[in-house]
Amino acid sequence: MGFDGTTSRHHESRPDVAKALCTERKQLVLGIGNVLLGDDGVGVRLTEQLRGLEPSLPSRYVDGGTLSFSLLSHLEEAAALLVIDAADLGAAPGTVQVFEDEAMDRFLAKSRRRSVHEVGLCDLLDMARLRDCLPPRRALLSVQPAVIDWSESLSPPVADAIEGALAQALAVLRRWNATP
Repeated sequence: MGFDGTTSRHHESRPDVAKALCTERKQLVLGIGNVLLGDDGVGVRLTEQLRGLEPSLPSRYVDGGTLSFSLLSHLEEAAALLVIDAADLGAAPGTVQVFEDEAMDRFLAKSRRRSVHEVGLCDLLDMARLRDCLPPRRALLSVQPAVIDWSESLSPPVADAIEGALAQALAVLRRWNATP
């Protein structure tokens, strides 16, 4: 139960509080991966680059590393969630694909073993659902890795995909920002 007597974290009985919370909440960009494992670190690297590209967007950029439930507090504060990660898309290395809302949920549920981190991501999203704080807008931007092995460098096809992946991520964030 909250301090204002409500039980829902969305404060449905207090529209003024709900509106204030929505305007304070930001888009969360969560980069996942291990930068010491080559292409596995693409999510963290893309998130770092996005941070400086368009400072006018109301976004918060978090290096989620290899995930943990401590990231739940970031989800609780988010109006929208963009997760960026390497994932096995069954495509050529460097392929970028975006899954939004229910398509993201279906992709993660159908292919729990396509990324080292997706089991943790599924668990994190399930925890957010249980706490009634799953951001209503969410997307997963995935990049098909070529090499996941000890290396601090991205493989050539994944490095070549960075510019296109940044453009796709910005397109999602701008669309969310334009649509209240």
